[in-house]
Amino acid sequence: MASISRQISKYALGLKYEDLPAEVVNEVKRYLYDSIGCAFGGYQTHDVGIVKDIYSEMGGNAEATVIGSGDKIPAYNATFLNSLMVRALDFNDIYWKEDPSHPSDIIPVALAVGEAVGSSAKDVITAIVLAYEFEMRLCLFAVPGVRERKWHHATLTQFVSPIVAGYLLGLTEDQMVHAIGISGAHNLTLGAVTAGQLTMMKNTVDPMASQSGVMAALMAKRGYTGTEQIFEGKEGFMQTLGPDWDTEQLVGNLGDSFKIMECSMKAFPCEALTHSHISATLKCVVENDIRPDDIELVTVTTIARAVDILFDSEKYRPKSRETADHSLPYCIAAAIVDRKITTDQFSDERILDPAIQAVLSKIKGEASEEFEKMFPAKQPSKVVIRLKNGDVHSAQLDYPKGDPREPMSELDLDNKFQSLCNPVLSAGKQSDIKKAIFDLESFSTINDFMAILTADK
Repeated sequence: MASISRQISKYALGLKYEDLPAEVVNEVKRYLYDSIGCAFGGYQTHDVGIVKDIYSEMGGNAEATVIGSGDKIPAYNATFLNSLMVRALDFNDIYWKEDPSHPSDIIPVALAVGEAVGSSAKDVITAIVLAYEFEMRLCLFAVPGVRERKWHHATLTQFVSPIVAGYLLGLTEDQMVHAIGISGAHNLTLGAVTAGQLTMMKNTVDPMASQSGVMAALMAKRGYTGTEQIFEGKEGFMQTLGPDWDTEQLVGNLGDSFKIMECSMKAFPCEALTHSHISATLKCVVENDIRPDDIELVTVTTIARAVDILFDSEKYRPKSRETADHSLPYCIAAAIVDRKITTDQFSDERILDPAIQAVLSKIKGEASEEFEKMFPAKQPSKVVIRLKNGDVHSAQLDYPKGDPREPMSELDLDNKFQSLCNPVLSAGKQSDIKKAIFDLESFSTINDFMAILTADK
């Protein structure tokens, strides 16, 4: 039987824009709209600024556009910088099965490499479909997932980014196999980046894995070789992180349907497992007009991994945006005090606000075996708020907003895009970008589209 990498390569290189159903193409545009909004939202963050300065000092060939500034830098560098912008606010898409992932972290691979080689917009759309297809299939591959084995999900992205880059570079099947083997040999990411007090690395490791795939594809294009059996071979991915892998989930029934139709968007700029709990809390607080000073205790019932990741001791004393947006106690406290969760709730001032800090210690998490059995088919949440006068109010939800079963509407997407882009884009510019995205296939090359993605404030 052909190696896993070869099966993936054969399918990827055979996929054409004409093979994509209309609803799949439209879904690509929706995720691109969401991701470009996230990129403009992350454009002015401190971590993005550091990397922009580094690349400005480096210089290099003007191959690909930096979203926001419009600067042209090497495609390898533009991939990382644009991916970091998409990821910076933890507001981009989410898929969570055995593993979580953010497939849109890989969209900048398609944009940068596509621009460097003058790809058609249709080919870039197809490459984005491949990004979602294999990133999401990898989330079903390990049983239990690699996150349960203490590795970060950027470990999965290292295998997908070379597929996307290689597709647009026109690699042969052998070259694509080598590219996957090159990238997959050196990008396993420790779960430590999302443990305890989080740092800028929380949002950086997946962009780094995306960038690595570009280099791997460029190397393979020039004859560099990589391990073919990087998945199933001796001391390969499966043996090293094993046991228990479902290969059928990774390479079975390719082309029967498209995984992008099963992905989710984020209604809140924070860790995905917080979302149904935030929605349940807001429902409870607003419907019952609960005031922060009235609360004695808030009990959040969730799955065991959410308690482990989001309720550890460091999450009760967040000092950075990265820790706060992965702290369920903080997100619940902020939702109670402000009655909303937007990017504003993760500023340094809000994180240290005494009103939020006073509620934070009243938030308790408990794991539920019943909820564990329901996950990931559902993402159940139960929030119980006990007041000082003895009254008890509760709310329970099975799906967060943005789930395919509770999708974000066009108006929801517009509101999210506007809230992220208003600081750097005029209303007219926002309208132009939206129109360009939803008319993407009409661009003969992706270069013309990328030229539009510049800030005008």
